[in-house]
Amino acid sequence: MTKEQETPANKPNRVLPIILGIILIGGIIFGIKEYIYYGKHVDTDDAQIDGDISPVVARVGGYVDSIYFQENTHVNKDQVLVQIDDKDYKIRLEQAFAAETGASANINVGQSEISANTASSSSAKAQVTSAAARLDKVTKDYQRYANLVKDGSITLQQFDQSKSDLDVAQANYNAAQDQYKAALEQVGTTRSQLNVTHTGVSQRQVDVNYAKLQLSYTAIKAPASGLASKKSVQVGQLVQAGQTLFSIVNDNSTYITANFKETQLNKIRNGQKVEIEVDSYPDLKLSGTVFNFSPATGAKFSLLPPDNATGNFVKVVQRVPVKIKIIADKETMEKLRPGMSVNVSVIIKD
Repeated sequence: MTKEQETPANKPNRVLPIILGIILIGGIIFGIKEYIYYGKHVDTDDAQIDGDISPVVARVGGYVDSIYFQENTHVNKDQVLVQIDDKDYKIRLEQAFAAETGASANINVGQSEISANTASSSSAKAQVTSAAARLDKVTKDYQRYANLVKDGSITLQQFDQSKSDLDVAQANYNAAQDQYKAALEQVGTTRSQLNVTHTGVSQRQVDVNYAKLQLSYTAIKAPASGLASKKSVQVGQLVQAGQTLFSIVNDNSTYITANFKETQLNKIRNGQKVEIEVDSYPDLKLSGTVFNFSPATGAKFSLLPPDNATGNFVKVVQRVPVKIKIIADKETMEKLRPGMSVNVSVIIKD
């Protein structure tokens, strides 16, 4: 068969080897690039944006009087966001003030009683001194009369009168002493009562402070600056103490939680640079740094942590949350929302 008579089927097929060669070379180049890349990077797509979210909880119960914010809007720290009807709490504060005033008045009464009892004790002491002097004089007279009656210088009647005067003086002295002791005890009792009254005043002051605190809780303030969201309160609603009303996503608190496999952790260190891709913004390229590591795997922090000591054991590669700080300008950070999915790549070699 001549060259001119060759059919197309008999011609050598050179296209297929060329295609296979191109694919092989491309695969080799891709494999080399991947080998070089993964020799310098540790990647995971099990990552998301996180942030500090502060729940706002009612500390006292009552009917909601006013709401001063709209959902998903920015609020400032200590800004009053919800006002609970405070009429009941104002009345309780007035009652506490009245009780404190009454207790303070009792202090003045107690001090007056102490002054009066002190004066009475001074008078009783003076009576003791007078009775003692009278007793001393009568005792000496009795002793003289006792000597005189022996030699008949005085009559027996005079001697008996002297003894009677001595008995009366002794009784008066004893009575004066008893009255003085009673007056001193009354002063002590009044002082003790005054101390109790002071304690009562302190308790009333505590009640006033507590009433003021409860009243202040009717104005619910923002615990931090950020975006208020997840609002579950309306005007006129009856809220209870401990009820969550809404949440605030704090400003400047956005970070990334990347769940790396435990077999990847030996290459990751604090401070290493991180490349970040956000699924919501494919064209947005962010950078960050490794900040710290969770003290336990995610499974250990779950509601029902696994117990490998029971039943059949199947080894599963665990994941450890790693916190990554984002390095970006304010405008870019405002685009990010907690919960967004991201891909992260830790640069382990420059």
